[in-house]
Amino acid sequence: MCKMFKVSKSGYYNWLDRGPSKRWSENEALTVAIRGIFKDSFGSYGAPRIREELLKRGYRASRPRVARIMRANRLFAKRKRKSGATTDSKHDYPIAPNILDRDFTVHRRNQVWVSDMTYIRTGEGWMYLTVIMDLFHRKVVGWSMGKTLATADTIIPAWKMAVRSNNITDRLVFHSDRGSQYASYEFTDILKGYVQSMGRKGNCWDNAVAESFSKSLKVEWVYHQNYNFRSEAELSIFQWIGTWYNRKRIHPTLHYKTIGEFENEMYNQKSAA
Repeated sequence: MCKMFKVSKSGYYNWLDRGPSKRWSENEALTVAIRGIFKDSFGSYGAPRIREELLKRGYRASRPRVARIMRANRLFAKRKRKSGATTDSKHDYPIAPNILDRDFTVHRRNQVWVSDMTYIRTGEGWMYLTVIMDLFHRKVVGWSMGKTLATADTIIPAWKMAVRSNNITDRLVFHSDRGSQYASYEFTDILKGYVQSMGRKGNCWDNAVAESFSKSLKVEWVYHQNYNFRSEAELSIFQWIGTWYNRKRIHPTLHYKTIGEFENEMYNQKSAA
């Protein structure tokens, strides 16, 4: 073996007596931690978010080092796939102006809500998910899952859930695409007293935050499930949103904090001021 690797016998025995190097031991400990974080994230975290989670746990490692360890252990984050559309903008309902205009920076809760719809495949047919997200902390404040794309099965129950769980005292802007559900008189009558905003026709960037959530849900969770029944999909998605996304998932837009950590930081800053 020494001849094959062109090392001296004395050098080999010195290495054998020294045991594992400090660097090797650190990499072993990091590998165990990285595997655990990757598993807890359902395989959705790449090197940047895993590094931030490691820092919270007291580990020190650069992003390239984390990436190298992940590659060596074949830990590759799930990638996004192209999604289809659920928006039907060919209708005769009035269109609200684009008040949000891609300004996704807000300074308080219940200042801007954004919404999107997507579809989930099950053995019983399609199920349609509608979500409402608060742009301040990216929390999903309301959602619904229905068998049809009717307004009564999509945005209305999601809106009722969001309003029920939030105390809205100031101006609220509700932004969405131009889908018939959002533009219908059935929903716009409920929105009276709030400010409605809609993106431009065929421009996905105007509602990028809400649409990004739908893609993340599918890539990180839905595409890896096999739902035989709508009730099965409903429970699964409820758990992903309620116990993972809203509580444990760290968000790059929140400086790699969970929603709860971000809220506590904002509350402490406000109290100190």
